Amino acid sequence: MDRQEQLDFILDHYENPRHKGPLAGADAIVEGGNPGCGDIVKVYLKIDDGHVVATFEGEGCTISQASASYLMDEVNGKTLDEVLAIDHGNLMDALGREIVQQRTRCATLSLDTLRAAIRKREREQTMKES
Repeated sequence: MDRQEQLDFILDHYENPRHKGPLAGADAIVEGGNPGCGDIVKVYLKIDDGHVVATFEGEGCTISQASASYLMDEVNGKTLDEVLAIDHGNLMDALGREIVQQRTRCATLSLDTLRAAIRKREREQTMKES
């Protein structure tokens, strides 16, 4: 994508967020924040038949909210292993590294929060099993 297409992509996810809102019956709910600019992303995570179902709520800058929308769209329906394979570089590239490189914390907040939700779910599953 060229620069304008990347900007349009980010704006589309910001203005028309995908998978936004609470998720009934979530296995884990985690809120993450970026104190530097006031971004907040709350991730709702559920594993259904081995596949991820995730939504988010949040507020903040265009990049943080667009990133959350893109990431939720990307991870829904994937296996946990597929989701865990996504790293900061993958996310930055998908959003347009040139556009978001000066706002790395904003761009990666959603992924860090999603990973925290996965860890929380795993801890709670381990506790239930023991």
